[in-house]
Amino acid sequence: MKSETGFDPALYDRFPTTGERPPDELKDLEKIWCGPKGWQWITAINNNYIGVYYVGAAMLFFVLAGALAVLMRTQLAVPMNGFLPQETYNQFFTVHGTTMMFLFAVPAVEALGVLLLPQMLGARDLPFPRLSAYAFWAYLIGGLFFFSSIFFGLAPNGGWFMYPPLSSMAFSPGINADFWLLGIGFIEISAIAGAIEIIVGVLRTRAPGMTLDKLPIFAWAMLIFACMIIIAFPSIILSTLLLEIERAFGWPFFDALKGGDPLLWQHLFWFFGHPEVYIIFLPAAGAMSTIVPAVARTPLVGYRLVVLAMLATGFISFGVWAHHMFTTGMPTISTSFFSSASMAVSLPAGVQVFAWIATLAAGRMRFNTPGLFVVGGLTIFVMGGLTGVMVAMVPFDWQAHDSYFIVAHLHYVLIGGMVFPMFAAIYYWLPMSSARPLSERVGKWVFWLMFAGMHLTFLPMHLTGLMGMPRRVYTYLPDRGWEIPNLISTVGAFVFAGAVLLWIIDMVRNFRPFGPREAGNVFDGPGLEWLPTGLYSLRSIPVIRSLYPLWDDKDLERNVAEGRYFLPNSATGERETIVTSTLNAEPQYLQRMPRPSGWPVWAAIFTAVFFMLLTVKGYWPAVVSGVLAVYCIIQWCWFLDAPQPVKEADIGAGIIVPTYASGPSSHGWWAMIITLIVGGMVVALMGFSYVFLWSRNPDLWRPSPGGVSMIGIVSAYALAAGLAWGACRVLRLDRPRSAPISTLMMLLAAALVAGAWGVDLRAWLGSGLRPEVSAQGATVYALLSWHGFFVSVAAVMGLYAVLRWLTGHAVAERPSTWDVIALFLVYSAGQGAFVALLPRLFPGG
Repeated sequence: MKSETGFDPALYDRFPTTGERPPDELKDLEKIWCGPKGWQWITAINNNYIGVYYVGAAMLFFVLAGALAVLMRTQLAVPMNGFLPQETYNQFFTVHGTTMMFLFAVPAVEALGVLLLPQMLGARDLPFPRLSAYAFWAYLIGGLFFFSSIFFGLAPNGGWFMYPPLSSMAFSPGINADFWLLGIGFIEISAIAGAIEIIVGVLRTRAPGMTLDKLPIFAWAMLIFACMIIIAFPSIILSTLLLEIERAFGWPFFDALKGGDPLLWQHLFWFFGHPEVYIIFLPAAGAMSTIVPAVARTPLVGYRLVVLAMLATGFISFGVWAHHMFTTGMPTISTSFFSSASMAVSLPAGVQVFAWIATLAAGRMRFNTPGLFVVGGLTIFVMGGLTGVMVAMVPFDWQAHDSYFIVAHLHYVLIGGMVFPMFAAIYYWLPMSSARPLSERVGKWVFWLMFAGMHLTFLPMHLTGLMGMPRRVYTYLPDRGWEIPNLISTVGAFVFAGAVLLWIIDMVRNFRPFGPREAGNVFDGPGLEWLPTGLYSLRSIPVIRSLYPLWDDKDLERNVAEGRYFLPNSATGERETIVTSTLNAEPQYLQRMPRPSGWPVWAAIFTAVFFMLLTVKGYWPAVVSGVLAVYCIIQWCWFLDAPQPVKEADIGAGIIVPTYASGPSSHGWWAMIITLIVGGMVVALMGFSYVFLWSRNPDLWRPSPGGVSMIGIVSAYALAAGLAWGACRVLRLDRPRSAPISTLMMLLAAALVAGAWGVDLRAWLGSGLRPEVSAQGATVYALLSWHGFFVSVAAVMGLYAVLRWLTGHAVAERPSTWDVIALFLVYSAGQGAFVALLPRLFPGG
C-alpha cells in the first residue's frame, strides 16, 4: 500500500532501479556535476569544496589563536615579565578568546556539518549550496579582517566578552572596540546562514526510508545545534548592535547616568554565551557518538537516550545564562533557579558520556588515532564537567569567580568537549576527502603531546585560581606562590603547540583533496558517508533500512555504485536532489540545484566591505557597498524560481515526482520561516531590553503617545497582512488578471507596512522623546530602527515582485516567490504591531 506521497514501503525489500543502466549515464552525471577549473575554484558551491574550505579556514583561526595563547603564556611564565606590554597583552587576550569562540569553535563544527551531512543523509548536496558558499566567504573575509587588526594596534582590548562601561566610548575611545562589535556581529550572520542550510537539509533532504529513528546521530546533533543558533545568536547580534549604536550616536542603552544599565549587556551576552558552550559541545558530541561505534566495532549503546539527552541539553542550556552573573547581586530566587539549571544540564551530558563508556566496554576497542582522541576528549571533558558542577554552586562561585580556576574549567570543557573531538573527526573523516589518510604513527604522537600539554597547561591553573590569582592580568607580583604553577603552565602551552605543529606537518605531507579518488573507509565506519562518492555525492540514493547501513547490508556499496537505487542519473539534465517528507523521508519532489556562481562570492565581499567601512566610519562608501551587496543578492535570487523545463521526473521504481513545489512543501518556504524566527528573536530580546530597563528605573520613564494613532497603526498592519496573504491566493486562482491584481496587492501591503511605520515614527518624534537623552528614548528608537530595516527590505521585495510580474514570472504554476514575500510581509506587519504596542503599554499613555 502506497503512502500519500506515492512512496511504496515494498521498496524496502527490492531495488528501486533494476536492469542494465545506460552506458553513458555515469559520464553524464560527472559532466553535470564537474568541478571548477583554474581560478573558477572560487565560484564552487557544492559541499565537497565549500566543506573543505570551511574546515581549513576554521583550523587556520585555531592555529592563529593558539599562537597568541603561547605568547600570552610566555608573558605569564615568570612574575613582572616585560615580554608583552600591557596594552598588547590585552589585545592578544581579547583576540585570542574572540577567535577561539567566534572564529574557530562554532564555524569548525558548522563546517564539519556542511562537509559531511549530504553524504550522511544520502543527498546530492544541501538544499542551499549558494547560501553555504556565501556563509563561508563572509566568515573568511570578516574573520581575516578582524584578526588583522592586531597587526596595526587596532585590535579590541576589552576582553572577548566586551563588558560595558569598559567598552563604551568613554573608556575605549578609538575604533578598536568597533572592530569587535561590527566584525563579530557580521560573522554571526554567517553562522545563522549556515544554520538555516543545516536545518532544512537535515529535515528535507534525507534518503528515502531514513526516518527520524534511522537518522545518524551526528545529523541529530547538527539539527539541534542549528536550532540553538537560531535561538541564541540573535542575542549577540542585538547586543553588539546596541553597543555600537551607543558608541556611534550616544544612545544610552548601558549608561546608568541616563537610565541604561550595564547589566543588560550581561543578560544579552550570556543568553548567547552560555548556550554557545553547548552549541559547540553538541556537534562534537555527535561526532563522538559516531566515531565511538566505529572504533569499538559495535552499535552505540542507548541511541534513543542519547538523542533525548541532546534535546534536553539544548533545552536546559537556555536556562543557565545567569550562571555567569552570580556575583552581580541578583535576587536569591534568581540565583537559586540558575544554580539548579546549571547543575541539571550536567545530567543529559552524563547520559552521553555513559553511553560512550558503555559502547567502548561492549565492543572491541581499537586504539587508533581517532580512538585515542575519543578517549582523551572523554577524560578531559568529564574533568571539566566536575568543576562545572562546582562553580554552579553559588557560594563556591563567589570565591572562584574571575580567578584562574574559571580559566582552567573553561578550557577543560572546551578542549575536552570540542578540540579533542574535532581532531578525532579530522583523523576519522579525512580519508573521505583526501587521497591519503594522515599518518597513524604521527597521529599518536600528536595525541600524546596534546594530551600531556593540555594537562600541564591547565591543571595547575586550578591551584593558582584557588590561591587567589585573578584572571585577565598581564603580570603578577613575586612571592605569592604562583611562580611554579605558571611556569609549568607555560611549558605545557609549548608542548601543546608542538603537537599542533606536528599535525600541520602531517597535513602538509598527506592531505590531498579534490583528486579522482579518496583513501576510503579506513576505519570501517558504518555510515553512508563512506560510500564511494564524486562531486555528485552518491552514484544513486539508497533506500535506508537501518541505522548502520554499511554494516547491515554488505552489498550496499556495490549496488549504489551500480545505480540500483534512486536517481542514478540526472532526471532533468540538471543538478538535482530528492526532497523528502520531514518525518518519514518519503520522496516528495525533485529539487533543481544551482550551478557554480560568482554572485554569492561578490555578495559576501560587498557585505564584508560594508561592515569594514562602517568600522572606520566611512558611512557613504558603506552605503554604496551595501547597495552593491543587495544587487548581487537579487541577481543570485532571480533564477531561483525560474521555469522548469520538465514538470515531473521518474526517480526510480516508477515513482513520478514533481520538479517544483510551493507553500509549506517548498524548501524555500522553510528557509524563510527560519529566517523570520531569527528576526522574531531579535525583536523579542529588544522587547526584553525595553521592559528590563523600564523595570530598573520606572520613575524616569515618560508617558507614551497613544490613542487614535495606536489604533490606526495596528489596523494598518492588520490590513497589510491580509493583503499579503490574499495576494498569494489571488495568484493561485490562475485567472487572466490574477498576476497584476496579485502584484498590486503585494505593493499595497508593502506600502501599508511602510506607511504605518512612518506614522508610528512621526508620533514618537512629535512626543519630544529623544534617543540620546534617555534609555527610554534609546530603546524606543532602537525598536523603530529595527523595524525600519524590515520596512526597507519589504520595499525591495515589493519592487522585486513588480519586476517578476513585468518579466512574466508571476504565474500560478510558480508561486514560491509570492509565498516567500507574503511570509515576510505578514511577519513585518506583526512585528510592526508589536513595536507600536509595547512602548505604549509600558509605561502607558
